[in-house]
Amino acid sequence: MDKLFFDGTEPLLRTLIIGVAAYACLMLVLRISGKRTLSKMNAFDFIITVALGSTLATILLSKDVSLAQGVLALALLVCLQYVITWSSVRAPWIRRLVTGEPRLLLYQGKCLPKAMRSSRVAEEEIRAAVRSSGNVDLNRVFAVVLETDGSFSVTPSAPEGSSANALAGLQHPEGTFADK
Repeated sequence: MDKLFFDGTEPLLRTLIIGVAAYACLMLVLRISGKRTLSKMNAFDFIITVALGSTLATILLSKDVSLAQGVLALALLVCLQYVITWSSVRAPWIRRLVTGEPRLLLYQGKCLPKAMRSSRVAEEEIRAAVRSSGNVDLNRVFAVVLETDGSFSVTPSAPEGSSANALAGLQHPEGTFADK
């Protein structure tokens, strides 16, 4: 029972030394890996972030994991993230697999109930996104898109003759916006 609250100074010293060293190594690995590692998160980025946190905690608290093993595990996770993001930039099918696709939820002022249901988005969330973009009239909004990172993009009315090329590839009531 006496070791429940305090197990001596050696484990505390180990945690302090390993913690500082592991944190410094993680920061170095993240800086080397580039800004994409720390960008807005999609589901894949979230998984990597949780895995990095779990690995760091294991390095700090497990006597069975050496600092070298832990740093290798952190570097491996960041390298895997780099390979996947590098591949997703070059292969659209990998990008779709990893990040999903943006979803058109409102088009020319009209909500798209099927898209909203499949994305689990309520009309009130769309209205809130429209309000936060500075618009007050749904009929004056050209499109609301649920992006792959979970944020909403609100596009004001498109001017006459606009090609709407920012919406290329998105599904809408009459098919898919042409890729321009």
